[in-house]
Amino acid sequence: MGVALLLTLGLLAQSLGLSWGIPGLQPSTLYPWRKGPAPGRVRRAWVIPPISVSENHKRLPYPLVQIKSDKQQLGSVIYSIQGPGVDEEPRDVFSIDKFTGRVFLNAMLDREKTDRFRLKAFALDLGGSTLEDPTDLEIVVVDQNDNRPAFLQDVFTGHVLEGAPPGTFVTKAEATDADDPETDNAALRFSILDQGGSELFTIDEHSGEIRTVQVGLDREVVAVYNLTLQVADMSGDGLTATASAIISLDDINDNAPEFTRNEFFMETVEAASGVDVGRLEVEDRDLPGSPNWVARFSILEGDPDGQFTIRTDPRTNEGVLSVVKPLDYESRQQYELRVSVQNEAPLHAAAPRAQRSQARVSVWVQDTNEAPVFPENPLRTSLAEGAPPGTSVTTFSARDPDTQQLQRISYSKDYDPEDWLQVDGATGRIQTQRVLSPASPFLKDGWYRAIILALDDASPPSTATGTLSIEILEVNDHAPLLAAPSPSSLCSEPDQGPGLLLGATDEDLPPHGAPFHFQLSPKVPELGRNWSLSQINVSHARLRPRHQVPEGLHRLSLLLRDSGQPPQQREQPLNVTVCRCGPEGSCLPGAAALRAGGAGVSLGALVIVLASAVVLLLLVLLAALRARFGRPSRDKSLLHGLQDDLRDNILNYDEQGGGEEDQDSYDISQLRHPAELRAHSRALGRPPLRRDAPFGHVPPQPHRALPTNPADIANFISDGLEAADSDPSVPPYDTALIYDYEGDGSVAGTLSSILSSLVDEDQDYDYLQDWGPRFARLADMYGHP
Repeated sequence: MGVALLLTLGLLAQSLGLSWGIPGLQPSTLYPWRKGPAPGRVRRAWVIPPISVSENHKRLPYPLVQIKSDKQQLGSVIYSIQGPGVDEEPRDVFSIDKFTGRVFLNAMLDREKTDRFRLKAFALDLGGSTLEDPTDLEIVVVDQNDNRPAFLQDVFTGHVLEGAPPGTFVTKAEATDADDPETDNAALRFSILDQGGSELFTIDEHSGEIRTVQVGLDREVVAVYNLTLQVADMSGDGLTATASAIISLDDINDNAPEFTRNEFFMETVEAASGVDVGRLEVEDRDLPGSPNWVARFSILEGDPDGQFTIRTDPRTNEGVLSVVKPLDYESRQQYELRVSVQNEAPLHAAAPRAQRSQARVSVWVQDTNEAPVFPENPLRTSLAEGAPPGTSVTTFSARDPDTQQLQRISYSKDYDPEDWLQVDGATGRIQTQRVLSPASPFLKDGWYRAIILALDDASPPSTATGTLSIEILEVNDHAPLLAAPSPSSLCSEPDQGPGLLLGATDEDLPPHGAPFHFQLSPKVPELGRNWSLSQINVSHARLRPRHQVPEGLHRLSLLLRDSGQPPQQREQPLNVTVCRCGPEGSCLPGAAALRAGGAGVSLGALVIVLASAVVLLLLVLLAALRARFGRPSRDKSLLHGLQDDLRDNILNYDEQGGGEEDQDSYDISQLRHPAELRAHSRALGRPPLRRDAPFGHVPPQPHRALPTNPADIANFISDGLEAADSDPSVPPYDTALIYDYEGDGSVAGTLSSILSSLVDEDQDYDYLQDWGPRFARLADMYGHP
């Protein structure tokens, strides 16, 4: 088995008279460097060495190689190839003549996309049987310089301190080339095409590092350098590309700030603080806004009291001189200051010293009208509470700092909420004009505050404000008062019960109040023999009997004293109820003790209370007797209260029902003929049902005997009305105010005829005489004369 190869240099082989795959070709002719074959048959493998082809080859199709199997005669073998570039992406790049075994290149190659192709070659007989084992066919794409180098950035930036020594690293330029890095096609070289005339920077041609090459970098001369860079392949002789490098010089403090002048002149007014006097101009060539440029000012001489200060304007870097303490023209009219300036950052060691780092500042003080000044402000004083009108408080006077001018000062009140004080306008003397109430809402923690004004007579005038704080001193003017104990009873036995707890209060404030001192009145010596007082705390004491005392009301006298200076005391009565107590110390029920005792209640007060109760009781009894004995007189008249004017009382009407023909309304015949009504009821039997009643039946009515005495007819009528009103089976249509429709043909007619005598003059009211004295008045008013 053998293999014959046709390489891309097939034309050269033909010129040499070589014919691959032709019968009779000797191996020594194809490979003259090999030794001749030894006697006998040698097995040969089907091996195809890598085939090289240049990228971008344009003569297509281009024969690459011919493969041939010696297993069959020419024309009886079918060849094929498979793999990327044939039946895999990218397809149709290579093809093979299946009968001759010639492999062709059908498309231009790009090494930067695919640098080699690995194919499989097959040899089959005409029947489809494999003649050779599949073998590898490797096609290597040979690089060409078809890609320019490219910088990674269009612009490279770098920073370096001004004054940096030669060889200082600045930045690094980087570039790439898509060609084969193993060839000169990707061998890059860097260079600087232009750097603005001066050769201050250099670049390493292999690494691209940019460094300083000379001294003399000065930011104040040139702050930024713009370099043009170039990169070329083929070791600098091939394709090229360009980029920029911007190199900024970082500032160092190599320039000291200097005043623009040696001396500055300024003016300011007196008695003012926080005002600007003037500006100090400086120059600095360093980077504006940086610590190397920012100026700091100091006052070296001429301001021992610290009345001036200098701050830096961040925008202009000027020094602003201002007054922090008020100036006084009367004490000093001019100030000579010596000031210095330096940077916030320390000056570089190689920097030259400034010529004008110090300057003199002359400040002239102008005289103005100054406001009066209170020597002590606020002024504090004290005054006893309850001070009478006209009491002197203090003299709140001010002085005028303008000694060069003759001015007068007047005084007035600006704030005196209680209108308590009076101010002398010429001297500032203050006194009270009435008594200040201790309960004043403007008295805060014992202090009263007022504001006094001092005004000079200059043009324009100036005013000073002074605060006067008056402490109201507490005076012990109230004696302590015994509080009523609750309960006010104690046990008759000394060892029973908790005793009686006594407390005291005082209207005075500390220290004129508690602790209080409790004492049995020394005027009654027997109190000390029967009773004992023990102090519990500063405001309470406990009262106990020394031995068994009788049950009942005991009147004691206590002496209370406070702790003020001088102390106040008060003798007060104390009524104590003594009772018989049980084991728990509480009064037993039914004990003989009287529980009417109380602290501070005198006998006279008890008498007044009892007398008032008796008088009130008598008044109640008189009212009851009058009501009892006055009832018969009211019964004599049925229409009591209508005696003045009956017409003015019977006024209100609702809808009127029918007369006797209206069976749904109240039967008024009971008021006219009670006897006839009873007889009629017996004849008719059971009374008809009320159709307007809420129930379906009429409750049975008890038999009522007719009155024999006409005077009792009023009671009869009242009882009938009460029975009708309480009847639950009918609505309240039978009241004296509400009427249903009475119907036609009523003997009594409509009730409106009472008020319509001019229309109904034929009505006969004489029958009302038979109804008793209560209806006699109606008969007199409406009957025949």
